[in-house]
Formats: sequence, C-alpha cells, structure tokens
Amino acid sequence: MSNRRTELKEQLSALPKNELVGIIVKLAAKKANYDFLLANYLDKDSGEKDLYEEARRDLDSLFIKRYKGFSEELQLANMLSACVKRINEFTAVSKNRKLEADLLLYVLEVPFSLPTIMFGTCFTQYDYRVGLLVRRLINLVVKKLHPDYLIEYKDKLNGYLTILHRTSEFHDFIYKLPQKID
Repeated sequence: MSNRRTELKEQLSALPKNELVGIIVKLAAKKANYDFLLANYLDKDSGEKDLYEEARRDLDSLFIKRYKGFSEELQLANMLSACVKRINEFTAVSKNRKLEADLLLYVLEVPFSLPTIMFGTCFTQYDYRVGLLVRRLINLVVKKLHPDYLIEYKDKLNGYLTILHRTSEFHDFIYKLPQKID
C-alpha cells in the first residue's frame, strides 16, 4: 500500500499545475471532498465551524424524520443510527474531537430528555444504541481530549450512566460501562 501511495505522490508531483487544478475541481464536486477542502485549505478559520453548524442542522432534521419500527423505541434506535452516520461523516472531514463530542452530546440529549421508562423494555436495540453513544463519548472525553474537557462533560456523562445502570443494567453492554467518570 505504501509503495502505491509513494508512486501516486511522485506521479502527482510530476503533473503540470493546470492538470492538478482540474483534478481538484473534479474531486471537489463530491460533497465530502468539498467539505474536506473547505475545512482544511480554503477556509481554515471558520470552515470547520460551518461544517459543525451544518451537521447540527442535519441532526435536527433527522430528529423530526419518521423512522420505521414496530415501537417508539425501535424508531428511536433507527434515528440514533442515522445520527451516528451523520456524525461519522463530520468526523471523517473534521477530525476535531471536541466538536465530535459536542455533536454526540447533542444527540444524547434526545433519548435522555424522554421518560426513563423507555429504557429497559424488551426492545433492547434502543438501550444498546444509547449505550454505544455514551461509550463513544466517554472514550472521546477520557482518551482523546485534553483532561480539562473532562470537567465540562463529567456531570452529564455521570447522569447518563446513572440512568442507564438503573434502567438497563441487565444488558451486558450497559453492565460493562463504568458506574461513573472521575
């Protein structure tokens, strides 16, 4: 793989400027490539923040969309899956872990604003999806962000963990989550 990558770099560096511009313009026609160019090259100051705001707007529209599912819990689980997909698209372009954590927290506000009776039902996919989001946020905050950010997220995460352990601890996945974050 690295030989092919090295060979590609050599071939690209040998191309004239006008051909390189043509390649970039053609690649920028795809949204993901355009977003990458915007955030990393064209608008370094506010491009990433613009992409974050766009992702939040997209998440807002995903929150109100109707999803398939026999029960409200299954519909919410499908909504959470769609939200994770959108967050992954943002993360692939941005690489800003703080903004990723903010998006995860934004999505987690939805299930934790609903009555806690939604957890612990026979529709375990919902509990699992929420648990995945909580675990991903914990990993980001504890392992990938500066320790100072732990203060900002700790109370919310501990509240989420308390609710999950109280309502859904019979699921192995939830049981394996920490009781609280220090």
